[in-house]
Amino acid sequence: MPEIRAFRGIRYNLGRVGSLSDVVAPPYDVIDPQMQDELYRKHPYNIVRVDLNRIEPGKDDEADNRYTRSARLLRQWQAEGILLTEADPAIYVYHQQFHYNGRTYLRRGFLARMRISPFGEGLVFPHEETFSAPKFDRLMLTVVCKANLSPVFGLYPDPTGQAQQVLEQAIAGATPLEAVDHLGVVHRMWPVADVAVEAALNAAIGPQPVFIADGHHRYETACEYRRDVYESGFLSKEHPANYVLMMLIAMEDPGLIILPTHRLFTGLSQLNTDILIQKLSPFFAMASGPTGSHTAPAVWEEMELQPDQETIALFTTIDQRWTIAQLTDAGRQRMAELAPDRSPQWRSLGVAVLHRLIIEDLLRSEPLPQAEYVHTAEELVTKLQQGNYDLAAMVNPATTEHIRQLSFGGERLPPKSTYFFPKLLTGLVINPLE
Repeated sequence: MPEIRAFRGIRYNLGRVGSLSDVVAPPYDVIDPQMQDELYRKHPYNIVRVDLNRIEPGKDDEADNRYTRSARLLRQWQAEGILLTEADPAIYVYHQQFHYNGRTYLRRGFLARMRISPFGEGLVFPHEETFSAPKFDRLMLTVVCKANLSPVFGLYPDPTGQAQQVLEQAIAGATPLEAVDHLGVVHRMWPVADVAVEAALNAAIGPQPVFIADGHHRYETACEYRRDVYESGFLSKEHPANYVLMMLIAMEDPGLIILPTHRLFTGLSQLNTDILIQKLSPFFAMASGPTGSHTAPAVWEEMELQPDQETIALFTTIDQRWTIAQLTDAGRQRMAELAPDRSPQWRSLGVAVLHRLIIEDLLRSEPLPQAEYVHTAEELVTKLQQGNYDLAAMVNPATTEHIRQLSFGGERLPPKSTYFFPKLLTGLVINPLE
């Protein structure tokens, strides 16, 4: 693992803002306009005003825009004592307690600075493809605010749990800071200002790799920001731009779960079950499923029992029927022809089979069908009953083992292959880059 460091984090002064729950927010990339408005109304000092400031159509210009307003607010809140800087460098132990499928989970890790190494040049590995627009947005924000407002989510192997033992000992008997998010997830954080803990973590984790689970755009932004500081001539060995704010969680943590990302497509208005079967055979063995969108949870229960990623459940709205498609040897051969530069493991991923073979090749349509994403069968039912979609697809999620093997092989999973739940909060602690 790259070097990890304690740092003097910037945190909310609870004596000024009251409840921490009122001023934190989900990551920017899951905040839609409605949630943004709700967070604006929730508290005048909510972190969304810095991390995702509103666009003001017709008013924004080079001197006054969402980025300059973010930077101005960040400086103003620090000057007014709304945000305070930690007296001593700290590691921040971070737990998330949540419910899913009738069970209670506890996901445990820690926040720290981690020395940046560009992908392909060190022990940090990406697992998903990224897009240019989010990276530009995050770079603009980083440049003007000179801070990491949200952590990157990283995974590291720790089969013996040695690092977690260090963390549990460090917080034994201590009272955490606590916030509850809009989904009811309880977030607890303990600042640990102890150089012995920092040293013990570096020793315990050692030369282990780090796999980016979430926040690829933020990590690549941190690499770009470091290059900018280097080219300006101000980058010393210990400059904060050499580091990025990371949440690090062991791959073996029992609270680490990955949710599926199901798809809803538009742009296939004439597609019914008969046409679907005709186009997908013989690359898939096709089986009839139940009728009605309300049966999605039952279909998903069967999907979860599948031993691999090569089974996909497809719902055609025109006739309200589910069809279960199982990839055949002919389908595997076709995937090899379509993606000869990819490994067999990549070509067997459900999302790769869905997009590369079914959507782009067998259901070929110009322009390509547009996709929306949900993470539960219940959400899928709601969308299908309220929206105007032509096709829905349920796929099993990639696993941490997929991430490990494909990342080591230099491959990235297709976008939206994984959804680590719950999301990390923005606003618990800010990492200054000056």
